[in-house]
Amino acid sequence: MLNNSFHSEPVEKVLKKLSSGISGLSHKEAKARLQDFGPNEIPEKKAKHPILIFLKQFQSILIYILIAAAAISFFIGHVVDAYVILAVILINAIIGFIQENKAEKSIQALKRMIVPYAKVFRGGKLLQVHAKELVPGDIIFLEEGDRIPADARLLEVKNTRTVETSLTGESLPIDKHEKALPEKTGLADRKNMIWMGTFLAGGQAKAVVVSTGIKTAIGDVATSIEKIKKFKVHFEKKTDILARQMGVIAVVCAFIVFLVGFFARGFEFSEIFIFTIASLVAGIPEGLPAVLVIVLAIGAYRMAKRNAIIRTLPVTETLGVATIIATDKTGTLTQNTMNVEKIILPGEDEITISGEGWRPSGDFSQKDNIISPLENSRLSKLLHIACVCNNARIVKEEGEKYKIIGDLTEAALVALAEKAGLKKEELLEKEKRIDDLPFNPELKYRASLSVLVKEDRKKEIYVVGAPEAVLAHSSFMLGEKGEKKITEEEKQEILAETQGLAKKAMRVLGLAYKITPASTDNLSEDLVNDLVLVGVVGMLDPPRPQVKEAIAKAKKAGIRVIMKTGDHKDTAVAVAKEIGMIGEKTKSKCPEVLTEQDLLKLSEEEFEETIKHVSIFARLTPAMKLRIVEVLQKQGHIVAMTGDGVNDAPALKRADIGVAMGIIGTDVARESSDIVLADDNFASIVNAIEEGRTVFTNTRQASSFLITTNFAESISIITTMLLGLPLPLLPTQLLWLNLVTDGVTDVALAAEPSHEDVLEEPPRKAKENILSKEIIPFILIMAGIMVIFTLIIFKIYLPGGIEKARTGAFTVMAFTQLFNVLNMRSLKRSIFKIGLFSNKFIVASLVASVFLLAMVLYVPFFQGVFQFVPLGLLEILIIILLSSSVLWLGELYKYLRPRDGQK
Repeated sequence: MLNNSFHSEPVEKVLKKLSSGISGLSHKEAKARLQDFGPNEIPEKKAKHPILIFLKQFQSILIYILIAAAAISFFIGHVVDAYVILAVILINAIIGFIQENKAEKSIQALKRMIVPYAKVFRGGKLLQVHAKELVPGDIIFLEEGDRIPADARLLEVKNTRTVETSLTGESLPIDKHEKALPEKTGLADRKNMIWMGTFLAGGQAKAVVVSTGIKTAIGDVATSIEKIKKFKVHFEKKTDILARQMGVIAVVCAFIVFLVGFFARGFEFSEIFIFTIASLVAGIPEGLPAVLVIVLAIGAYRMAKRNAIIRTLPVTETLGVATIIATDKTGTLTQNTMNVEKIILPGEDEITISGEGWRPSGDFSQKDNIISPLENSRLSKLLHIACVCNNARIVKEEGEKYKIIGDLTEAALVALAEKAGLKKEELLEKEKRIDDLPFNPELKYRASLSVLVKEDRKKEIYVVGAPEAVLAHSSFMLGEKGEKKITEEEKQEILAETQGLAKKAMRVLGLAYKITPASTDNLSEDLVNDLVLVGVVGMLDPPRPQVKEAIAKAKKAGIRVIMKTGDHKDTAVAVAKEIGMIGEKTKSKCPEVLTEQDLLKLSEEEFEETIKHVSIFARLTPAMKLRIVEVLQKQGHIVAMTGDGVNDAPALKRADIGVAMGIIGTDVARESSDIVLADDNFASIVNAIEEGRTVFTNTRQASSFLITTNFAESISIITTMLLGLPLPLLPTQLLWLNLVTDGVTDVALAAEPSHEDVLEEPPRKAKENILSKEIIPFILIMAGIMVIFTLIIFKIYLPGGIEKARTGAFTVMAFTQLFNVLNMRSLKRSIFKIGLFSNKFIVASLVASVFLLAMVLYVPFFQGVFQFVPLGLLEILIIILLSSSVLWLGELYKYLRPRDGQK
């Protein structure tokens, strides 16, 4: 019922349409309607059984290959290998199960936003009933602090203000009224409506329920979430392709081994079959799942240290290919505070105030000179009014953190006064507040209060409100020489200055006072006249300090930043200009900013073309946010979408990377996301993208290492068979070799830090595979060197006996692979530039691998098991020297390779 016209019709017609009255429905009618409309709750589809979620984790090409490898290992008697492979599969499934089981809870979070009880008129009496029993036509009563139980049309209001941030994105409380609005008014601007899940920030209201349950605005979001299907993320697609590639290489090599051994060499079928199977198992990357999980886990840990908490591990890599960040404004690009930055005193130069957040510290400056605010009598009076004339408080928490109690705008006035050295508690001890006139949207005393203060037996009225309203009630102004009559011309000059502040996206307030007779004990609207205007303040939610730099880094990295906000167009544009999002002129005829109403006027073709050029969108509904994300994905973009409210949940779930706010975010947004920002800071997203690119690089390097070692082993076997030589390695030796090299060092490669500024390059193409044509030449060269030296040593040592020849072949293959680990630390930069010992995990893994190698070569028990003989010191040194050529040739390749190589 979101598209109903209740907001565009007068109260009488709305009640008639709903067959209701101001005294509410009868009990009988309410019961009948409950049967027709159903309970006022959001239905939740039956959750998947945990067993089905667990079994789903085995639906992967790589897992199928590993299951086959485990079965083969059992068949040929390598039980230990089979158990190791099965353990890897099980660990992988458990991690996937934990991630998925906690991900599908968005609807549960939405349901927590619905209040259990509601105050409703039934049969003319005000009753409290279960909120799920509300029906269209019910008359509900709401007071300050109440959460709204259903979508409703306002009938009566008294200083009514609601907070709708979670649903519409509007960052400040909204003044409500009961008057009819134009039919095409967007949801965020329907000020005569209230919405389920939002709450009353002030005043009272009586309203008629127009929609319940799934038909509400929040219900519409729930429906959207249910309809959205999550597809395989980018990383899962790429690892599937990698698994197929590695599986094909292993199978083809094993098949060639069988053909050569059986047909060309005439081995017995049983002998060559067992060896073929062993070489197949050795060639299958059973360590790959562990490596991938470790790469992702390390990436997630590094991101967490930079305030990006990962909820779904594969997304750590997907961030590396993000081409668009669609971000909220309030709290992400800005600080989610209100800071008074400008003060205008009639006839004086503009005063600028520094400071961040709610910290009561900052400087007052005029003409670039720091001033003492309390020494200026007019400024002191303005600060006095700002401090006393509100109900907000700023409370210091642990460390240097501050929190506010009350309205954002009022808290900004308190912070302003405290920056000057005034303390609210101390002032209120000296000045007793006798009466209070609440904020009234009709009178336009916006975001503030009018209070009566008693000081030294002198009573004054302090007024804070919209400049035009305060000026309209002012007859005087506080000049340098005291109070003086204010002229119409002076009023216009002041209004012109306030408009200048408003154009900078500032919220502008006028401050005034009036001395009143000592007999005045009650404050009324009639007394708010003949005021003395003191000045005007301009406040805004300032950008976060790191955001401008982060935007620049994103642009340099080839990432487009889009702002989508619930705030007004002017505010969005002003913030965008300040942080460097816009400012450069483009050839496009598209405007800088568009609202949902603007977008709805476009054809599908115009819409898609507009999305390519416009980067600021305001006043968007959940459906429009979702549509923008889908169009961007259709255009081939990988979209990282940030959000904090219910209105963001569908788009968060549909985006390639959903990023929720950890501080101001709702449970719904967090449960729909892949990443949660612990500090709500846009800069943290850019940092996470940097880590995401490193994750891909490490995945490529570790995978390339695995492929190189497995390929070299297979080619060595095939080549010796073609040359008519004995097998250079036995099945047990082959499997131990994989343990010594692949099983230890590939995990260490997963922990490699980034060695270059990855944000200086554009995003990788989404279609680029982990094993790409750019890396294949390097793999072939390294594998070729391994094969050549293995064959040379094998041939030289063969006259001394087959056991010594195999020992030599095993040793040279092991050391060439260990030297190749150093190559694979970076596919671009020299190991000597990044630091030979800069990765402590690599150093430890190499020491462990050499120890395992020495153990099978020199411990008698293992010598017997693996059929090795000990090598002399000189022989070992010669083998190490020959094996090191892998490193030197790798260095030469990196030096000579095209500079536009790997991306």
